Amino acid sequence: MRIMLAIIAAFAFSAAHAQATDSTRAANAQMAQTLPWADREDEDFAARGFIATWDAPQIRAADGRVVWDFTAYEFLQGEAPPTVNPSLWRHARLVARAGLFRVAERVYQVRGFDAANMTIIVGDSGLILIDPLTSMETAHAALALARRHLGDKPVRALIYTHSHVDHFGGSRGVYEEGAEVLAPEGFMAHAVSENVIAGNAMGRRALYQFGAGLAPGPEGQMTSGIGITVSAGRFTLVPPTRTIARTGEEVVIDGVRIVFQITPETEAPAEMNFFFPDLGVLHLAENANASMHNVLTPRGALVRDAKAWADYLTEALRLYGAGSEIMVTSHFWPRFGAARVRDFIASHRDAYKYLHDQSVRLMNTGYTGREIADRVRLPEALASRWFNRGYYGTMMHNSQAVYQRYMGWYDANPAHLNALAPEEEAQRFVRAMGGAGPVLAEGQRAFDEGDYRWAAMVLNHLVFAAPDYAPGRALLARTHRQMAYQAESAIWRNMYLSAARELEHGIEQRISNVQSADLVAATPTSYILDLLAVRLDPERLGTRRFVFNLVFPERDERFAVTIANGVLVHERDVTLAGAPTITAPRAVFLQAMATGAMTQAVLRGTVRIAGNRRALQGVGEVFETPDPNFAIVTP
Repeated sequence: MRIMLAIIAAFAFSAAHAQATDSTRAANAQMAQTLPWADREDEDFAARGFIATWDAPQIRAADGRVVWDFTAYEFLQGEAPPTVNPSLWRHARLVARAGLFRVAERVYQVRGFDAANMTIIVGDSGLILIDPLTSMETAHAALALARRHLGDKPVRALIYTHSHVDHFGGSRGVYEEGAEVLAPEGFMAHAVSENVIAGNAMGRRALYQFGAGLAPGPEGQMTSGIGITVSAGRFTLVPPTRTIARTGEEVVIDGVRIVFQITPETEAPAEMNFFFPDLGVLHLAENANASMHNVLTPRGALVRDAKAWADYLTEALRLYGAGSEIMVTSHFWPRFGAARVRDFIASHRDAYKYLHDQSVRLMNTGYTGREIADRVRLPEALASRWFNRGYYGTMMHNSQAVYQRYMGWYDANPAHLNALAPEEEAQRFVRAMGGAGPVLAEGQRAFDEGDYRWAAMVLNHLVFAAPDYAPGRALLARTHRQMAYQAESAIWRNMYLSAARELEHGIEQRISNVQSADLVAATPTSYILDLLAVRLDPERLGTRRFVFNLVFPERDERFAVTIANGVLVHERDVTLAGAPTITAPRAVFLQAMATGAMTQAVLRGTVRIAGNRRALQGVGEVFETPDPNFAIVTP
């Protein structure tokens, strides 16, 4: 009877499935009692200096597509509903404020036009634009708004604080001929490489992290935690004309003095802070935020160095703290007043330092990553500051990232050394519990008691063992939804809700991302050949062997390529004697490889082959194109 009731409950799937349960209501109400509501500093800082916002409800691309919707978060009125963590509701209300803001004499920001901010410095004759957003369309609109109020001044320089696309992707929307483009050393390599090798997997996981396809609302997306969301326009890249290589380097652009601090391996592999000594303004890039950041982003990336992150904030405080009256960053709102700036940097630094040091301390006493994640919490002096809370990164995720950086995936327990694959483990788990019915009943019991972490684990096994068992999928979706409603982190909420949607409706089929022509052109050929190497299917290759030379005359590049034993090996400036040579413009070769049209390209003469053509027959067949819609919450 209990099993039957559980099945009936799982199918009771009307509008009630989107409501907060009593357990979620109680959890959110309890959290509300612990929050530092008396601290209204952010409310002041986020509103200060507002001038105007965009005069249309949306920003559209040339073809009419909406790339940014200013009306999406108009629902953020009044107190938090039961379906939203009260801390996240407050945070979203501040993040969603959009417009042009005056920060200081000659310093302005456009916020709420994309995931990041565009900071604008008025020089002697023109404008210096810092971080020109993600897409051309939003960047162009941001500049247009600024010029309405600051005058139609030319763009004298672009500055990229770091190598993530939301800080340079809009560059061609604002770049003007002759403008300088500054970036930290290593910018180009990291800007084009981060998403190349693992791009398909990162792209799919990013859909979860940013809640792509989730409608904003009390039961839906509640920002990305670090900004509203990522704009949907065209992203581009104007390469730097000058790179900054050392801390203390000073440049003068259009009469404005800038002193740089290089901060590699922090929030990005190539990143820099900088100080405007004559303006008393410090820019801390994305190394300081109104939220804890990710030491390891859920979409996937190399683990960042929490210790270096904290140490560079200490250095920034020492170098620039005394002269900084105002602090701006690449996301969120400024900090005003020398004392408030120094207080913020010190407290935010301490949060990352505590995260690192206490994770390592527990690691050295034998705790594993998962155990550390359940133990490490910021002390009250740090946790009570809004800007240290986990709206984007969290202590739970970040402590495991610290463990991973030092110790790797293995927790030293031999039971985990050669564990079963998820599907096999799930099948044995369900069998041991007596089949799908008892597992569903246990999941329902946990759900009814508000024990959602355990319910999710039990029901996840059920879904992986029996993916077509509708009651299991439905109850797991409901479980994820309640966990979303309780999450303080916007991206945790996005990931839970994305999982629930796919369990209920299946995977939305999306085409592979179209790469920016600028990024493709800037990607070194060696990286592209590395990408081909990780798309080589050994079963398709079999025992065949291909050896050839590859020449791109317009780039003065020559590579020797060998495909054998299930691997592709390439060497630059090497020629293999007796091997056929493929000669073509690189773009033509890549297009032919990507579309399987190499034969047609050879027949048209756009790709030329010298030597034994028969030795290359079938080479295009050995590479696979990965599915951009692979399963995550189902087998």
